[in-house]
Amino acid sequence: MLEWRIYKKENQPHDDIAFLPPPPPWRAYRGEVPESVRQRRSQTEMYKSERGSEFQAGDAEVELVNAALYLRRPLLITGKPGTGKSSLPYAVAWQLKLGEVLRWPITSRSTLQEGLYRYDALGRLQESNINRDTAPDPRDIGRFIRLGPLGTALYPSDRPRVLLIDEIDKSDVDLPNDLLNVFEEGEFEIPELSRLPADVRSVDVMPHDGRVITDSVPIVGGSVVCKAFPFIVLTSNGERDFPPAFLRRCLRLDIPMPDPEKLAKIVRAHLADADEGASMPLIEKFLADVQRGETLATDQLLNAIYLVTRPVPMPEEIRRSVQQVLLRPLDSAGS
Repeated sequence: MLEWRIYKKENQPHDDIAFLPPPPPWRAYRGEVPESVRQRRSQTEMYKSERGSEFQAGDAEVELVNAALYLRRPLLITGKPGTGKSSLPYAVAWQLKLGEVLRWPITSRSTLQEGLYRYDALGRLQESNINRDTAPDPRDIGRFIRLGPLGTALYPSDRPRVLLIDEIDKSDVDLPNDLLNVFEEGEFEIPELSRLPADVRSVDVMPHDGRVITDSVPIVGGSVVCKAFPFIVLTSNGERDFPPAFLRRCLRLDIPMPDPEKLAKIVRAHLADADEGASMPLIEKFLADVQRGETLATDQLLNAIYLVTRPVPMPEEIRRSVQQVLLRPLDSAGS
């Protein structure tokens, strides 16, 4: 029987993304990858960072990631801090060889415009004043436009880019609704480019992950239209409700705190040489504190286990004191 899962529990890089079926008819997009970009960039190149390579995915995570890939829908992940919400997209990028993860950290001041692109109008005006004796080339505007993480994720590619929209619940109340049309249509307009003269069809701009001028990409007709809808993960700590229209466009996954078995696997993945006899009491205490309602993150546990299981020259009473500080509940302001 053919394996339907593209993303798997076994977190080893592979090329099965090539077997992803075509999208549903209502999620097919008309973008075309410029040949110059296709020749210069390889979307099949393995994600270079090790982040995500040790992520321990459960059944729910695997099923919902694959559903999001098949349906070309964003994945909204909720859960307490430290449950691995923001690590999941890195694991997907690592395993499916989808290139560098594009990250958009959300604050109360974040806007849709920021996620799509930035236009440095002041910089262009200053250059015009410096070169006022030279007739400006309309294409020069591209040097003052940079795609944002969402805009870069939507730029046409043969394989989906991975985009992490981190802590969407910190956003202004309007941002989730502002994202609706982009999530549905898979495209957006850059008015500064669409207003150029008719004979200026293509302008080169920098993508969010571009580092040198040779990384620039052409935008034709003033619009970015995706070809492969990106794999989008939005994380939330569950601190607010989202409008039904926004939720309708997302698949929803809640990641609970890991059980003792999964915590032990996480510890082995990150600290392969840790003494299990020394780490298990910490794991049990960690879970007991969580069950009592304390807010703790998995990375706090990893830090404490690392400290306890290292042969560092530290007196036992100091080590215990530091361990207590490391496992202090996140919602506690006490000393």
